Amino acid sequence: MQVGGANFLRMRKAICLGLLLTSRLWAQDWVHYGQDEGGARFSRLDQISPATVSGLRLAWCVPTEELKTYKGTQLAQKAAFECTPLKVGRTLYVVTPTNRVLALDPVNGSRRWVYDPLIDKNAAYSEVTCRGLAFSQGRLYLGTLDSRLIALDAETGKVCADFGKGGQIDLKSEGKPEFTSPPAVLGELVVVGWSGGVRAFDRSSGAPRWSWDPVPRKAGETGYESWKGSTARESGRVGAGPPISVDTRRNLIFVSTSSPRPEHYGAERRGDNLMANSVVALNALDGRPRWSYQVVHHDLWGYDVPMQPMLLSLPRGKEAVAVGTRMGHLFVLDRDTGLPVFPVEERPVLRSDVEGEESSPTQPFPSQLPVFGLRKVDVEEAWGPDEAARGAAREWIARLRSAGIYTPPSLRGSVLAPGQMGGFDWGGLAYDAEKGLLIGATNRIAGVVTLVPRAQFEAAQPQTESRLGMQARLEEGTPYVARREVLVDGRDNLRPLTKPPWGTLAAIDLAKGELAWEVPLGSMLDPAQYPDSEKWGSLSLGGPSCTAGGLTFVAATLDGHLRAFETSTGKLLWKSQLPVPAHAAPMTYEVEGKQYVIICAGGSGSTGRPLGESVLAFALP
Repeated sequence: MQVGGANFLRMRKAICLGLLLTSRLWAQDWVHYGQDEGGARFSRLDQISPATVSGLRLAWCVPTEELKTYKGTQLAQKAAFECTPLKVGRTLYVVTPTNRVLALDPVNGSRRWVYDPLIDKNAAYSEVTCRGLAFSQGRLYLGTLDSRLIALDAETGKVCADFGKGGQIDLKSEGKPEFTSPPAVLGELVVVGWSGGVRAFDRSSGAPRWSWDPVPRKAGETGYESWKGSTARESGRVGAGPPISVDTRRNLIFVSTSSPRPEHYGAERRGDNLMANSVVALNALDGRPRWSYQVVHHDLWGYDVPMQPMLLSLPRGKEAVAVGTRMGHLFVLDRDTGLPVFPVEERPVLRSDVEGEESSPTQPFPSQLPVFGLRKVDVEEAWGPDEAARGAAREWIARLRSAGIYTPPSLRGSVLAPGQMGGFDWGGLAYDAEKGLLIGATNRIAGVVTLVPRAQFEAAQPQTESRLGMQARLEEGTPYVARREVLVDGRDNLRPLTKPPWGTLAAIDLAKGELAWEVPLGSMLDPAQYPDSEKWGSLSLGGPSCTAGGLTFVAATLDGHLRAFETSTGKLLWKSQLPVPAHAAPMTYEVEGKQYVIICAGGSGSTGRPLGESVLAFALP
C-alpha cells in the first residue's frame, strides 16, 4: 500500500517530534527495548563506574504476582520472564510472560497500575514470554501471545479506544501469530514482526498500512527463483520474530528473519531460500525490501538470525548494521547497501547424504572478524568429571556424524556445532561507541539433529519436549521427523558433554576488527561439587547492556547472578545473587540524581530451574 503526500509529511513531522523527545530523554531514561531505536543497549549514565560499582546494593525488589495466575494451567513448563523494562519520565514499565503490563515507581518499585489482556492461559503456546513494550507519544504498544496488538495510555494503563477496535487489533486471521518481541514505532507507523512476516499499522488509528512476507510468492519478486519445487512457496514459511530496529533518517525498518520451514529437511524447498536467515532493510513507506543479506543458504540447522539488528556508527565513521548469529559469526553490514563492511567469503561445506536433499555447496564466513562457539566436536572434545562420564560422552559422540560447522542433519544423527542456542542467541549485543567495542554473550554447547523416518517416529512412544531436552520437529509434508537434542547429560544438572568453557562474554574491537577480550560467563554446575565450575562458564539466555561509566552488566546465566564487568578489559568487578536466574537483559536509568540498574528475574520453565517473578533494582547507597 503506497503512502500519499499528506501522509508522508505527517510521517516526517512525527519522526522529527520523536527525535526531539528521544534526545531529551536519552540521558536519564530507557525509552526503547534496546535503549535506542537501533538496539545499541548503551546508556550515557556514568554514576556507577569501575571505581564505585563495588558499593552497588539492592535498592528494592517487587513481585509481579504472575505465578499465582498459572494455577491450574501448564504455563509453568514454558514460562520465561525475559522482559527488558522501559523507563519514561517518572514511570517504569514491565511486561510479564502472559502480557500483563505493570507501571511502577522507578524510585521504590511501588505499583501504579496493572493492565491484564486476559489471554487464554490454557491455550497451547509455542513460547510463553514477552520481551518488551514499545513507547511513543504517551502510548504503550503491546503484542500478545494470543495474536493481538494493543495500545495503552501510558499514564493510566487504559486501552486507547481510538486504536483498532476498542484499543486492539486482532490478528488471529493472519495465522495466529504469537508475539514475543516488542513492536517498533517509526513516525506514524507501529510495526510488528511474527512467524509470518511483518505488518505495519497506523500508530494512531490502527488502520493497516502494509505487510511484508519474507517468502517471495510471485514471479519477479526478489529471490523467487531461489525457492525451487512444486510446493516450495506453499509449505515454506519464514518469520521475523526478533525485535525490530528503525532508522528515522533513512525511513528504514530493519528485521531479522528465521529459518524456513520445514526446518531440517529441505528437499521440498531447494535453492538458497532468499530471504530466510537474513537481515532485511524495509522501506517504511510501503514495506518493500531496500536490501537483504543472507547469513545462511538453504538452512538445515535452525540457524535463524536470532536477535535485533543493531544500528551503529563504526569508529571509521561508517553507519552500519550488526548481528550475531547462532553460527558464532558476526556480520557488520553497510546500512545503505547491505554489503559487508568487514570481508566475508564463501567457503565449501560438507554436503548432505540424505536422499533428495540438495544442501548448499558453500556458506558465507566472516574472514576477518573473530568467530565464537564450538566449531567441531569429536571424541577428543568429549568431557566429563570422571572417566566413566568421559567414556559415555565419547560413546555418544562416536555414533554421530560430526565434521565441524554445517554438518548436515542425517539419519544416524549429526552434531550441530555451534548448537541450536548459539554462538549468539536472542539476547543480542551491546555497543560502547566511545570505545568501539561490540559485546555479546556466547554459548558453547553442541546440539544433535537426527532425521527419523515418519512411520518409525509415529510408532515410537511419544517423548516430552523442552527447550533443553528432546524436541520433535514434525517437518510436515516430508518423509521425516527431526529429533533435536542438546549434547548434555540431563542426569547431572544439564552438564555438557564437551570441554568448557560453555559460555563466555566477549568484546570485539570494531576499529581493528579483532577480539579485544573473552572471559568465562557464569557457572552451570554447583561450585560445592565442582570447585572449578566458575571457570567453565554457563549457557546464557539473555544479553548484556553497557554504560558510559565503563561497565557492562549481564545476567542471563543459569547460576542466577547479575554481574558487572569492566568494559575495557572484561574484568569481573561485581556480582549479586538473584532469587532465581534472570533470562533477560538489564537496563539502567536515573531518577533524582541516582542511577539504578534493573533486572527481571523469573527463571525459565524449560531449563528446569525454579520460576520467579521479581523485578530488582540496584543502586549505590
